[in-house]
Amino acid sequence: MLFKADLGKLIDNLVGSVDSRDDKRFFAAVQGIGRATPKARPDEVDAALARLTPVLAEIPLGMGGELAQIAGSMADYGTDAAVVVPTLARRVTNAMEQTARFAELHGAVFGDLPDPGDAEQIGPTIERFVETAPNRGMAKSDAFNLVEAWFSGGRWVQAVLYLSQRKDVRAVLPERPRLTAAIGATREHIGTAHWLYGLLLVLDDEPLVVLHRATRRGYRVTISGVGDNFQLHTLLAAALIGDESQGLVPGQRPSAAEIAAASDGEDLAPAGGIRGNFNLVDAHGEWIWNEGRPADIPELEGERVVVIDPPSYPRSWNSGRPYPLMRPTVTVNGMLPADEAAHWLGLVKPSQRG
Repeated sequence: MLFKADLGKLIDNLVGSVDSRDDKRFFAAVQGIGRATPKARPDEVDAALARLTPVLAEIPLGMGGELAQIAGSMADYGTDAAVVVPTLARRVTNAMEQTARFAELHGAVFGDLPDPGDAEQIGPTIERFVETAPNRGMAKSDAFNLVEAWFSGGRWVQAVLYLSQRKDVRAVLPERPRLTAAIGATREHIGTAHWLYGLLLVLDDEPLVVLHRATRRGYRVTISGVGDNFQLHTLLAAALIGDESQGLVPGQRPSAAEIAAASDGEDLAPAGGIRGNFNLVDAHGEWIWNEGRPADIPELEGERVVVIDPPSYPRSWNSGRPYPLMRPTVTVNGMLPADEAAHWLGLVKPSQRG
């Protein structure tokens, strides 16, 4: 019961500090919440997040960045991230829309943009951008909000980036197209936005038709949580290479270390790197580049189609997956009947490259 009382008291202190704009008391409460959460019961964490959510919805971006990050980590200790995720995502969407607006206006008037990670540039930017706002027909308060979003929004994005490595969180992100557009518009400026953008394009419970051209076999595969095509390449090889008499395809299966790096292992970069096993080609004969994402694979007759060809040259790469905490699944649901595999193989184009 000790930690229940401590967490509850810390939440009380935080709410009171926000109301009174007591920064010292606020940051002490935030740090205390971070320390107390791992020792609290899941239901206590859920209750704390429920009380924090209306604070997160209204707190100024500059004051709330650290609180957003703490709330993101707290969700791992509770039972239902959906308590806080929609609020965090909406604040991130608004912050990144304001960040994009700041970049547009500042760039047009002053040229080079300030480094959003350099706190020493906040004061000069306020003086330059906010104080001259009336000359551009903008209220100072609106200009200040844009500056605040530019320098603080990345910390809010970090919270959603952390949580969105979980499949259950990606499933409850609100207004995902708007969030993706806002993140996409700022990913060249905000480092965390670059990484969150990739997560927002991750496919979950996505069916694939996978065809092995040489054996004329086909498979129904479902993927979730695969961050890029390097990772897809390794996990398809792990799932499909094996005993041909059991319906699998020929080749050298990835090692245990390579598979672990691409799935749930702690070592993302095994010694010797990760080998390529084959070429992946889409239904139109274009290579599926490892640097791309499964979402880039085009559809044919409403299905994403992956064709496996022999490798054109030896290739390897260092890291097994781009998002260390995201747990992928590549499930082979079964082989296609021979006539269905032949149908698909008759539709796909030959590889357009040697």
